[in-house]
Amino acid sequence: MDSGQKIEDALAAALALTATNDCPPQLAAALHHAVFPGGQRLRPRLVYAVAQACGTANSPAVAAAAASIELIHCASLVHDDLPCFDDAATRRGRPSVHAAFGQPIAVLAGDTLIVLAFETLGRHLSRYPTRLQKLIGIVGRAAGAPFGICAGQAFESEPEIDLAAYHRAKTGALFAAASAAGAAASGFDAEAWRHLGACVGEAYQIADDIRDAVSTMDEAGKPVGRDAALGRPTAANLGIPEALARLDSLIADATASIPACPGREKLAKAITHQAERFLPPQYGRRAA
Repeated sequence: MDSGQKIEDALAAALALTATNDCPPQLAAALHHAVFPGGQRLRPRLVYAVAQACGTANSPAVAAAAASIELIHCASLVHDDLPCFDDAATRRGRPSVHAAFGQPIAVLAGDTLIVLAFETLGRHLSRYPTRLQKLIGIVGRAAGAPFGICAGQAFESEPEIDLAAYHRAKTGALFAAASAAGAAASGFDAEAWRHLGACVGEAYQIADDIRDAVSTMDEAGKPVGRDAALGRPTAANLGIPEALARLDSLIADATASIPACPGREKLAKAITHQAERFLPPQYGRRAA
């Protein structure tokens, strides 16, 4: 079974906790809508990739860590699409949660997914108290402030924004958490792996900025041109060649930072290959 199926199974098990007769039907439906079908599942795949490089990808702790990271990500998308932020009517090629269920349910669905992420860790790591403690800290730091996605979203309300700090918080934080969580769930030093995810996350954000600037809605599966319309800081404003050069530098930094482990070479190749897939087709370059 590849990591993709393991991720879907772990998410389905987590959502099953909410799909009961005790849960308000609209909220239960909105939670499922927010999580399934998913996108590329990049963040939980990074959890598994790090765990596999460490030689422990089949641990239940890894599955729980991957699911918790993706639940936080899905929550952030629900909130990001709200009218008070991006006001996006579509996500992943279909109505966003607030468009389908209304704003009150969307706010509650995002909140529920955040809580569910921590509940998932607690349910599956009770046998590993040290790992559980580390993972709660890792996921909490990535979700909140001053370094997490809540802080990243809040930067958009500031009169002036440091682009690097904005990207580190809004996108890089959860990628950094994914790489750290993969190591922590495997019983390895989490902090040694954090820089890898931070670099991959910033690279992904640069690619996303480029997609927002040059792609069509059909290609992206969501509204495009929102950064320009809302006056958001974006790497595309640097110029596409400069943005691509920065992306390449980040991927090189990411692969160089991989700690010594049995799967180091394989992981480096996978990251380089994935970086090619981040980009719109017109800018995609064949991985070396």
